[in-house]
Amino acid sequence: MRTPLWPGTRLRVSALLGLSAVAAGQSWNFDKDTPGRIAAGWTNASGTWEVVADPTAPSKPYVLAQVSSNHSGSYFNVAVANEPSVWRYRDLKNYYIARQNNLEDNYRVYKVVDGRRIQLGSADITAKIGTWHEVTVAMVGDHIQCFFDAKKYLAVTDDTFKDAGKEGLWTKADAQTHFDDFRVLAAPVKHQAKSARSRRVTGR
Repeated sequence: MRTPLWPGTRLRVSALLGLSAVAAGQSWNFDKDTPGRIAAGWTNASGTWEVVADPTAPSKPYVLAQVSSNHSGSYFNVAVANEPSVWRYRDLKNYYIARQNNLEDNYRVYKVVDGRRIQLGSADITAKIGTWHEVTVAMVGDHIQCFFDAKKYLAVTDDTFKDAGKEGLWTKADAQTHFDDFRVLAAPVKHQAKSARSRRVTGR
């Protein structure tokens, strides 16, 4: 999956996930969806998510974007895939996330438990605003690995969420971010992988 970073930044995100409610091989590029609405098969859990045109998108013409700038602080914007950088999603207060922040020049993995975000790992990363990047998350069992543009930066273990959950997209506060080419890929044994591209337009 690719997502944009601060004013005009884009990211691509991929994830190898153990235990997913989404069938392996699922993918979304949002190009057949209707602009101005949430993409088909997705739920707007919080924030304001819409399909919008983006001429820089890896797969043109459309992306899924968080378009609201009306939130601040610790408000989390979440869009969830209805079919079986959020995974092992239980509800709006319980899930894992991977986040690249180009205001702080870091890349982190968290778990959100009962609405409280808990950091599991952090690495220093600088990403140019207005460019697309790829974020990849791999989770098999309790082992989580996070990649940025195909380079591994984080490796942690956590077994808070052991069972299958949904996947989705996440931004914080007023971050306006574009996502493209979101994929859930087959992983070894009963585990699965997920990928996507994203670009942040504005926000934190």
